[in-house]
Amino acid sequence: MTSPIHDSPIDVGDIEGPPSQRDDVERRWTGAGIIAWIVALIFFAPIFWIMLSAFKTDAEILATPPKFFFVPTLDNFAFLIQQPNVPLYFFNSILLSIGSVAVAIAVSFLAAYSFSRFRPAGTDFLMFLLLSTRFVPAAAFVIPFFQLFGILNFQNTYVGLIIFYVMFSVPFSVWILKGFIDGVSQRFDETGLVNGASRAHVIFRVVLPQVKPGLVAAFVFNIIFVWNEFLFNFQLGGKDTHTIPVALFTSLYDGGATNWPYVATLGTAYVIPLAVLIFFFQKYLLVGMTFGTVRGEV
Repeated sequence: MTSPIHDSPIDVGDIEGPPSQRDDVERRWTGAGIIAWIVALIFFAPIFWIMLSAFKTDAEILATPPKFFFVPTLDNFAFLIQQPNVPLYFFNSILLSIGSVAVAIAVSFLAAYSFSRFRPAGTDFLMFLLLSTRFVPAAAFVIPFFQLFGILNFQNTYVGLIIFYVMFSVPFSVWILKGFIDGVSQRFDETGLVNGASRAHVIFRVVLPQVKPGLVAAFVFNIIFVWNEFLFNFQLGGKDTHTIPVALFTSLYDGGATNWPYVATLGTAYVIPLAVLIFFFQKYLLVGMTFGTVRGEV
């Protein structure tokens, strides 16, 4: 099976046509590249400013006009490490993100395989119902889930929050993975079954290796959601299960004033792990968004 991911950029020299046409295409590519860089830098500017502020003193952060040249300091990071709850916030964010998304991907892969291969009655409608759970604004779920968690004694528990995040991650994951599995010919399944392989062998040894890009794409998309989720962790969690977004909100003020060094430092430490993850798997994000719309069965 040919990988859907192409790492080699388009070479303008490979374009057929007269030199003037190739020059015109090259100018368009150069212009598009410049525009892309400008847009990317504009969107990155707030993040860059937060990261820059993490190495400034409080006076330098609030200085007018802003200081771009200063002597960096690591005092803010030393102060952050000394805070008693910061390690717990990071542990909660990592545990809830990886734990819930791993369970969601496992469930979603099996569900997507079932929808793709067995096509149960009303598959299209069932897929629509799955995705419709994401149509409702998140705030509309807060009160019902707050009451439900109180009845089940799930408030401020890892199990309750993991189950909740799994529930929200499954619909989107099923949609992504079904598109990938649809792109794998059923002839692979039939060949394996005819040669005596079990259904489990076909699923995990034949189909699964061919949809690894889809698994990575679904994993990254859902990690982004859970890692950044604030509302439900704030309402359904507690001091033992709060994540970094909640910590940023609850620790925003110190003595009636905004504690900018703390906010900038914690925000920087919070952004870096996700930024590194996305940097290494960014190509899978594009594949996850386009797979199934530009490619048929293989």
